[in-house]
Amino acid sequence: MVGSVHLSLGADDALAVLLERLPPELGVLTGRPTPLEGGITNRNFRLRLEAGDYVLRVPGKDTGALGIDRGAEAAATELAARVGVGPEVAASFHEPDGLLTRFIDGRPLSAEDLREPARVARAASALRAFHDAGVTLTSTFDCFRVVEEHAAEAEARGAAVPPAYESAGARAREIEAVLTGPDHAPVPIHADLLTSNFLEEAGGRLRIVDWEYAGMGHRFFDLGNLSINNGFAADDDERLLAAYFGEPPSPRRRAALSLMRLMSDFREAMWGVVQSAVSTLDFDYAGYADEHFARLRETAAHPDYCDWLRAAAA
Repeated sequence: MVGSVHLSLGADDALAVLLERLPPELGVLTGRPTPLEGGITNRNFRLRLEAGDYVLRVPGKDTGALGIDRGAEAAATELAARVGVGPEVAASFHEPDGLLTRFIDGRPLSAEDLREPARVARAASALRAFHDAGVTLTSTFDCFRVVEEHAAEAEARGAAVPPAYESAGARAREIEAVLTGPDHAPVPIHADLLTSNFLEEAGGRLRIVDWEYAGMGHRFFDLGNLSINNGFAADDDERLLAAYFGEPPSPRRRAALSLMRLMSDFREAMWGVVQSAVSTLDFDYAGYADEHFARLRETAAHPDYCDWLRAAAA
């Protein structure tokens, strides 16, 4: 019966099937699955099993349209666990897709928490460990191609691509042209460093969850993504770069981070455009896209924008 299940299952049906397929060595489920709040792509449940507590991810509708490869997600999560950054993977499933990871007993952080200097340093260390793991992931996250793919996917599904896409695309082409050299060689990246994807364990250790967008990409995308998603100011960016590279930041690296803040918003905006066409979750994806396009325009209009391009190309 399980072998005949396909991805057209509803979310509740998929959850029921996945619960039947939990690894037997983990023991029986005690109590009902507890929904975890905060997801805007998938549904996540805390499971209390005899072997301990786990989190079961049930993917949202048509998440493949967002470029998500669930096998690649499992591999990236396993890599993150090996370098001490992510949760341990207990099982991954196909048809229906799902991922079971050990529950991290950590507290959620606010963006203000993440801007605290010691946590900035710990976040930089965690990202550097993953980026420099020396592994080539099978998936790719090239932010410059992702926005183009999202535009094509939205049009294919009958969604209107906002007029702001054209001007943002022009800025993206400018940025891509100047980000060259060893600092920009592809490395494994997380690519979705929202505040909600950080947990802090007792003792201050930071863990990063939700590796579904991970792939080979620009390390500066992760740095810019972390920065703008968590309200980093210039001083925070200085600390981030210094901790990440282990030396005072150069003008070229400062510029690269600033430019990737723009690319982070471009990606988020186009993600919202696609999700507005495919997702069944109760979330204002159109408003999300508008918010990120607005912030992107602010970055592009910054008086130092042209200086960033020159410094990044130096």
